[in-house]
Amino acid sequence: MGKFDFKKKFGQNFIKNKKIVEDIVNRSEIPEDTLVIEVGPGMGILTEEICKKAKQVVSYEVDKELKPFLDEKFRYNEHVEIIYDDFLSRDIEKDIYNYPYKQLYFIANVPYYITTPILMKIMECHLKVEKIVMMVQKEVGERFSACCGSKNYSSISVYLNYFFDIEKLFIVQRDEFVPVPNVDSIVIAFTRKKELLMVKSYDFFFKLVKDSFQFKRKTIKNNLKNYDLDRISLILSQNQLSLNSRAEDIPVEVFVNISNELSI
Repeated sequence: MGKFDFKKKFGQNFIKNKKIVEDIVNRSEIPEDTLVIEVGPGMGILTEEICKKAKQVVSYEVDKELKPFLDEKFRYNEHVEIIYDDFLSRDIEKDIYNYPYKQLYFIANVPYYITTPILMKIMECHLKVEKIVMMVQKEVGERFSACCGSKNYSSISVYLNYFFDIEKLFIVQRDEFVPVPNVDSIVIAFTRKKELLMVKSYDFFFKLVKDSFQFKRKTIKNNLKNYDLDRISLILSQNQLSLNSRAEDIPVEVFVNISNELSI
C-alpha cells in the first residue's frame, strides 16, 4: 500500500494481524447465501476474509484516498462492492435492493467515534439484520452488553438487548493495530432474537428509553416528568419498582410495557 497518511477524523486504526481477522469471520458463522455489510474496510484485510464465506459484501469507505488501493485489490472479485461514502448518510435499503440474499449480516472493525450511531442506524432501519459482529472499544463493548442493574447499563444497552442476544467473543490488544490506539478492543456478536416483544411504536419506545437515561443519577420521576407519571407508576409497582427507581434498574421488558401503555 505504500506510505499512508492515517486520518484521526476518520478514526483510522487498521488491524494488521490476519489471524484475528480469521477468528472474527470464523466466529461470525456466516451462512453461504448471506449478504454482509461492512463499514470502514481500511486495507481490505477483513473484507477479503469475509468474501471467502459470504455470497456478497457491500462495504462503505468514507476515505476516498483509499479508493485506488481498494479498487485494485478487489478488481477481479465479483463478490465485493465498495461504496465510497459515509455509511450514516446512505439509504442502505436502496443500496442493497438489487442483491439477492437469504440472510443479512453486519461485520466490521468500526471506527470508535461512530460505533453507537452505526448501531442505531442498523436498529432503526427497516432491514432485518440477523447478526452484527463488531470490533469496538473495550469500554464501549462493556456498555453494549451490560445487564439491568449494572453501572454500564444505558439506553443503548436497552435497545440492543431488545433486539439481540449479545455475546462477548474475545479481546484484541491495542498493539494489533496500526497506528496503535490508546485502548484495547473487544469483538462482540449480536444475534437477532427469534421472537421480539411487541412494541406499538418503535419511535416512542426509543424516545422513552432515551429520556429515561437523560440524567444518569436522577430517578424516573425526574427524567420522565413530562410523561404520564401515574400510569408509569402503576406499571413500575407491578414490577417491584417505583418512580424513585433509576433507569439502570429497569429491565427491557418493563420499558416495553411502559411504552405500550403510554402509546394507547
